[in-house]
Amino acid sequence: MVAADSAPNYAQRLGIQKDQVVQELGWDEDVDDDIRADIEEACGSELLDEDADEVVDVVLLWWRDGDGDLVDRLMDAITPLAEDGVIWVITPKTGKPGHVQPAEIAEAAPTAGMMQTSSANLGNWIGTRLVQPKSRAKQR
Repeated sequence: MVAADSAPNYAQRLGIQKDQVVQELGWDEDVDDDIRADIEEACGSELLDEDADEVVDVVLLWWRDGDGDLVDRLMDAITPLAEDGVIWVITPKTGKPGHVQPAEIAEAAPTAGMMQTSSANLGNWIGTRLVQPKSRAKQR
């Protein structure tokens, strides 16, 4: 099983851990099923869809150029998020259809009350990690 050892560990790059509740937003035909499967295996359950009403630890937001207003979408994504929850905005890499300029995320995050902290290379996708500022999380 050498092949499995060399496979990218997307969930580890995203900090997904066992028993975390992960909600997926923005699913479409172009999403990377390897990323999705790796996350489901790591957290031990299926990804919740857009209609779920539970408190979630992680929101996986697939986002492409032309998907609409990122600030509005982030505001929606924050609603079910636990105080210490994380939103990963997953966008196509530069040169891929639907690529989003990093500045768009950097500008949208503070407007939605989030802070950008890091990024992760996910094959043909890039993940941008957003968190709630500690002072804001305490006010909720």
